[in-house]
Amino acid sequence: MSSSLASMRTGPVAELAGPIRPSRAYRVAKRTIDLVVAGVCLPLLAPVLLVIAAVIRYSDPGAPVLYRQERCGRRGEPFTLLKFRTMVPNAHELRESLRAQSEVAWPDFRLPDDPRVTPFGRFLRRTSLDELPQLWNVLRGDMSIVGPRPTSFTADTYALWQTERLECKPGITGPWQVEGRNSMDFTERSRLEIGFFRSPSIARELGLLVRTVPVVLRRTGIA
Repeated sequence: MSSSLASMRTGPVAELAGPIRPSRAYRVAKRTIDLVVAGVCLPLLAPVLLVIAAVIRYSDPGAPVLYRQERCGRRGEPFTLLKFRTMVPNAHELRESLRAQSEVAWPDFRLPDDPRVTPFGRFLRRTSLDELPQLWNVLRGDMSIVGPRPTSFTADTYALWQTERLECKPGITGPWQVEGRNSMDFTERSRLEIGFFRSPSIARELGLLVRTVPVVLRRTGIA
């Protein structure tokens, strides 16, 4: 993101001191934590990952186990996000037909009882187990453990002030998942994420990571 674009930003968070400019020490510490957490969790969770993959494959032998979707990453660069498949194989084609029922403004999309989600997929979503393959995205460097949630729509659909969230590497968890999740639209979510990451702090991010655990266990904000 160029400095000229950053200086032009206006919007709900423009009054905060900024923009997001993490120090080298912060970036090194954050990447180290990402590698340690992902590197430890992937082998430990391997039995769980294999069981989930087996159930998905058994329920629909002809469909892929993993769902791959292009997401908007840091500085707007696209990357392929990995999740366990929770929907029917032709879910993307059905999305357009369901567009009018979405609870949020397009290109964001959310249905309270999405008919494309499979029964086992609902369980995976309620428990957030569908997100586990993103630990591989963290190891690859596409994502961080903590960061703004990557969107499925591109940066050119953002309001200019919202692009500041793209200066951070996207995360598996972040302030939106802990404090708002499905109760927030994209404008509120962007305001929350930008406000949080404008003051980069490893301690705050570790605290947020700890707070993620009870949120997941309580299934807070999950559709």
